[in-house]
Amino acid sequence: MKIMVIDDEESMRHMLSVILKREGYETAAFADAGQAVAALEASEFDFVLCDIRMPGMDGMRFLKTLQDRGLGQTVIMMSAYGAMDTAIECMKLGAYDYISKPFKADEIILTVKKAEERERLKRENARLKDEAERDYDFRNIITEDRAMLEIIGLVKKVADYATPVLITGESGTGKELVARAIHHAGQRGLGPFVAVNCGAIPPNLLESELFGHVKGAFTDAHRNKTGLFQEADHGTIFLDEIGELPMELQVKLLRTLQEGEIRRVGDVKSARIDARVVAATVKDLKTEIKAGRFREDLYYRLNVIETRLPPLRDRKADIPALAAHFAGKYARRFGKRAKAILPEAMDELVRYPWPGNVRELENVMERAMILEEGGVIRKESLPIRENEPGAAYGGGLSVKKAQEAMERGLITKALAQTGNNKTKAAELLELSMRALLYKIKNYGL
Repeated sequence: MKIMVIDDEESMRHMLSVILKREGYETAAFADAGQAVAALEASEFDFVLCDIRMPGMDGMRFLKTLQDRGLGQTVIMMSAYGAMDTAIECMKLGAYDYISKPFKADEIILTVKKAEERERLKRENARLKDEAERDYDFRNIITEDRAMLEIIGLVKKVADYATPVLITGESGTGKELVARAIHHAGQRGLGPFVAVNCGAIPPNLLESELFGHVKGAFTDAHRNKTGLFQEADHGTIFLDEIGELPMELQVKLLRTLQEGEIRRVGDVKSARIDARVVAATVKDLKTEIKAGRFREDLYYRLNVIETRLPPLRDRKADIPALAAHFAGKYARRFGKRAKAILPEAMDELVRYPWPGNVRELENVMERAMILEEGGVIRKESLPIRENEPGAAYGGGLSVKKAQEAMERGLITKALAQTGNNKTKAAELLELSMRALLYKIKNYGL
């Protein structure tokens, strides 16, 4: 790495250059800070070691000049014992650190190593953020389906606004992927994205998780806790499975959406928050409203922009591209060569009804990449040959097992098609509600 040394004392410049070169750094030394600024504009330097007290342009003016000219190098200031207040002022102007004169060689090396580690972490953070933005960019949603393209066009238009978005669709259709794409496409992409599954947290803990609590609010509240809404401030909170939210919390969420503020459990005052809400559900919320399980006013507040993602069986033209995408993804992850999908295997993928949607397709391709030892993915590599005699129940000839497998498969598909609406599923299956509930429990669905 290349380090610039700025000091009006020749002996100090020489000593620092020797110490740094011994550690493998390339150095360039300057007695005049004005000349150093010109060198920074003309060439790349990783760090700058700069004295504070110098004739002409001193360390303070040097830092201000870097700010004015948009030069963002990491600067370490060097100060005499009596100049600590000045050193602190330099930190306020953007200096990374300061070191007091006289110093030992080890002190200089340690300070530079710390700065080097900081820069490495900054670059790593920038790389990870760039990867995240690429992973969740709208361009990463692979589709040629007209309905999906219309949805993408709609949510792109609202990405920069704080308007709530409601995403509906069967399990595995990519609701969280769309939510993250909305977040990263808009101005809030620089802020946090906080995802919470409303159905996965016990109801008695959900209020505290979402809104936080103050110390002493309840028996186990030993300290103040920041809620997920506050963590998502200036970003996006993704409320997955919003249909599972208890009625008492629906009231509190409605107030948050209307007033832009939250109140922690046990607190006497509210706090302002600026978090965009994107909600998702597999349930038919209109049916839930009629059944008295979801508030109508909350539904209309969330449903400013509604997008319903189509199931994979309705966008079969996308299956080849998605399958190839997942095959490539897991080839890279497992350090394998990319495998071509043979035509008969692709035909099998296109014919399959995909009750688990895109998530199931991804899982199938991951399994195929692990198990297939050849250079291609064959039909036999795919765990979806449900139309072969005996394949659905392990290849045996038991009529009882075959019937159970068939019922399990049909019930699973009916529940997926109806968004887990058991009443509608029972109608599709031509079963009584009692019989359906018994079979769901019996098959562990």
